[in-house]
Amino acid sequence: MNKKYFVRIAKELNIRTDQVGNTAQLLSEGATIPFISRYRKEYTDSLNEFEIASIRDRLDQLKAIDKRRKSILHSIEEQGKLTVELKQQIADADSLTELEDIYLPYKPKKKTRATTARAKGLEPLAKIIMSQHIDQIRLKAKEFINKDKGVIEVEEALSGARDIIAEWINEHKYARSVIRDLFKRKASIRSHIIRGKEQEGIKYKSYFEWEENLLKAPSHRILAMFRGENERYLSLDITPPKSEAIAILEKIFIKSDNDSSEQIRIAIQDGYKRLIQPSMETEMKSLAKEKADEKAFEVFAENLRQLLLAPPLGQKNILAIDPGFRTGCKVVCLDRQSKLLHNETIFPHPPQNEVKQAIRKIQSLVDAYKIEAIAIGNGTGGRQTEKFIKSIRFTKDIIAVMVNESGASVYSASKVAREEFPDYDVTVRGAVSIGRRLMDPLAELVKIDPKSIGVGQYQHDVDQRLLAKSLEDTVISCVNTVGVEVNTSSKQLLSYVSGVGLTLAQNIVEYRNTNGPIKSRNELKKVPRFGSKAFQQAAGFLRIRDAKNPLDHSAVHPESYSVVEKMAKKVNAIIEELIKDVKLRQKINLQEFVTDQFGMPTLTDIIKELEKPGRDPRKKFDFFEFAKGVNTIEDLKPGMVLPGIVTNVTAFGAFVDIGVHQDGLVHISQLANKFVKDPNDIVKLNQKIEVKILGVDIERKRIELSMKDLTNG
Repeated sequence: MNKKYFVRIAKELNIRTDQVGNTAQLLSEGATIPFISRYRKEYTDSLNEFEIASIRDRLDQLKAIDKRRKSILHSIEEQGKLTVELKQQIADADSLTELEDIYLPYKPKKKTRATTARAKGLEPLAKIIMSQHIDQIRLKAKEFINKDKGVIEVEEALSGARDIIAEWINEHKYARSVIRDLFKRKASIRSHIIRGKEQEGIKYKSYFEWEENLLKAPSHRILAMFRGENERYLSLDITPPKSEAIAILEKIFIKSDNDSSEQIRIAIQDGYKRLIQPSMETEMKSLAKEKADEKAFEVFAENLRQLLLAPPLGQKNILAIDPGFRTGCKVVCLDRQSKLLHNETIFPHPPQNEVKQAIRKIQSLVDAYKIEAIAIGNGTGGRQTEKFIKSIRFTKDIIAVMVNESGASVYSASKVAREEFPDYDVTVRGAVSIGRRLMDPLAELVKIDPKSIGVGQYQHDVDQRLLAKSLEDTVISCVNTVGVEVNTSSKQLLSYVSGVGLTLAQNIVEYRNTNGPIKSRNELKKVPRFGSKAFQQAAGFLRIRDAKNPLDHSAVHPESYSVVEKMAKKVNAIIEELIKDVKLRQKINLQEFVTDQFGMPTLTDIIKELEKPGRDPRKKFDFFEFAKGVNTIEDLKPGMVLPGIVTNVTAFGAFVDIGVHQDGLVHISQLANKFVKDPNDIVKLNQKIEVKILGVDIERKRIELSMKDLTNG
């Protein structure tokens, strides 16, 4: 990698060049982002995961530029037109846009008006006009009449010459740069409804006649308009004031005031309308889409992170219910390791109304399987099922929790679910997923494509490849932040551990199935294909409960075990005593243990980890209840203040579940009494809040909410 790129990236991220270089080196050696962030702080000077990912992505972009640079050089060289000066220009270009502007005059062309004019021998006339030395250009043009080549009269000769000039103007590197700058500063995006599509495209009514500055347009509106255009309801155009663009081009190309200059003015008008403006509009659409996509990725990734890191209830005996009316409620019982023990169906709701039988069945299951908590899916019939469960008298305290079941149906029909439960149907699998989500959201949600969880913004309209990459980064980050128990985790969860992947995850599962629980991190090396590189990347994130060495259940990396042993020896203790006794840890002077390999960042992390080895960074589980007596959208009245849970945060506001099987929207203008630029500054996914009902549209199933004048944590 070109070292000058390290300087450039360092400047862009406001960090040092050596930090970029060292990170690039680690990435090139196969190190993962979580590993670098956690265990190579001395090399990067404690860069965080976002900064490391930014370096990785920027390096990929610059590699793509280099690849295109090489291709362009080869193309121009094959044409025999590569001069020393041109080669230097291409070498100095630092963006794809600049490279393409340089290449444009040399790019092989299909038949154009300019190529047709050149075939008629009119390029010399175009050059004469461009010199702007001749006043009576029509007399000169007569010399280019050639009936054999199809030039019959003077106007045909001038028209052909203007076509060539228009192409020159379009391919002029400086002119394109200045016009591009104008587009970026002053272009407006305008949308219009396509005639005859008014009724069919009614959902885009807000954009039937819409105009705003492209630079200031928020991402959600950009994506909405682009979707309307893709669905052929809206027509869009992106242009700055035409008069300003023409004035800029005239200033660049008009050098005299004569007949030749007038021909250039006509060529400028034509070239702008026919070539430059459409080309720049395509560029601006691409840039606007890219910017909107980035914002959507940001929103989606942040929501996904909050969802994956939602507080777990922990290892409990769970009774989970997937609610239903006609087909009944599917009930499953899970043990503390989330193993399915029992399943059946109850019918407490219409049309069967077998309430007494259902109560007796739930009571017997709670007693038989020592149930500690009941998970209820929040889909159709969820509130009614919650009410039914809470009407039952149990012999001990049982908590009943509504669980967001978004994506559960996707999981239950997936290959993963079929592998886990080949002998059960989708309803049983769905209920199991609901119960496991309560126990440990992260462990269960990693089995589902993040795009199916329903926490994104215009997720189907953005670049799917880049979205997948962004979401995978988020899942990997969350999994490695929490850490993974080797002996109880699923293949899917293990696959997201730094350096593991699906094949090695499968090998781990097969090894423990054959040999029993893995007893130490060192034993991982016996797993097929678990080589030294994989061990280096993964070991610190894998936890082994009840291991002989307590560090095997911590985030301390095995490469640092010797340091911990030296610390313990320094205070005449063993590692177990060092973990249990804060006074012993306080005696340690970290400066004494600093070496070239272990600096203060790593040593500080070790001490923090010894305080609570293997601690779960997620918040403690917080019990929540919806308002009693409010079960359907028909129960809502303007002015009501209700508890709710944030289910999705977008650029234009937040969606809130208030327990009526239809999320309401708190528009960004209703999030607080002050101006809000980013909804994430006010609310987070899964946050418990209070909202006021502003309006209810039962027919369109829309609920308007407000958080103004309410106290929300």
